[in-house]
Amino acid sequence: MDPRDNEARPVVSVIVPNYNGAALVRDCLCSIARQTYPEVEPIIVDDGSKDESPRIIRDEFPSMRMVQLYRNGGFARAVNVGIRAARGSIIALLNNDAVAEPTWIAELVDALDRHPNAGSVASKILLPDGQTVASAGDVFGRTGVPNSRGVWERDAGQYDDEVEIFGASGAACAYRRSMLEEVGLLDERFFMYCEDVDLAFRAQRRGYRCIYAPRAVVRHRVSATGGGVLASYQCGRNFVWLLAKDVPGVAWQRYASRFVLTQLALAVRAIRDIREPAARARLRGQIVGCFAVPKLIVERRRATPPRVSERYLLGLLT
Repeated sequence: MDPRDNEARPVVSVIVPNYNGAALVRDCLCSIARQTYPEVEPIIVDDGSKDESPRIIRDEFPSMRMVQLYRNGGFARAVNVGIRAARGSIIALLNNDAVAEPTWIAELVDALDRHPNAGSVASKILLPDGQTVASAGDVFGRTGVPNSRGVWERDAGQYDDEVEIFGASGAACAYRRSMLEEVGLLDERFFMYCEDVDLAFRAQRRGYRCIYAPRAVVRHRVSATGGGVLASYQCGRNFVWLLAKDVPGVAWQRYASRFVLTQLALAVRAIRDIREPAARARLRGQIVGCFAVPKLIVERRRATPPRVSERYLLGLLT
């Protein structure tokens, strides 16, 4: 018998942000109810939904706690509200358009047990077909653009090893509360998209590793509650913010030309497709993002110095 079986297991608070998820949230919450892990505290944060999803949650899942907000403040704000309401020492996030395998939470907890220096754990996120990878964790490229590890690849076992990675996708992951108390919660200015990348940078600077747990499996209907023009605007703006706020100086020294040329290429592409609403939204986001750069540079100069070497920070970029 594993001696840990006799130890008190930590409470895991699962935060589910919900916005107009009437067609989705039922499957998500049923998957949480089926978890094999014994100490689960589900908290659904309804972010000002106008559909029937709050009623579905209240009537069909009465044992689950719902925090109801009356104005849509974005994914980051909803998650932070949930974290502040939670009592768990481990905070898991699950999108309302995702369905977790029954051992998902148990696998996340086990990964944290095996890696005491890790502050977060990433899941293997598959598309609903169960055969295509949506994310095996977050990566940040030397072009200055974040991406999902393995995205759109067929799952053929190439992401079945437990390894250290840059960061965890906020669609399905777990954080130690102790890490969040030190590095801070999600930056609500990001609203949605890239708030998890920003948190990954802050955690890595303070020496908290991220572990990819391949047996913590979730199926995700990617962008079922987002995407389109809104996503284009948010990504256009937030990519610029990541460069100004988080990318270490040593990376700027080495890859500045790549960062700038990539942003220019994205802008040129948007101008070329300017008749498309998504292209206009991305260009508008880039412009708005640039206006905030001076303030973000001041913030990063005042930030607590990193606990890791510049060489380590540079190695985070792939």
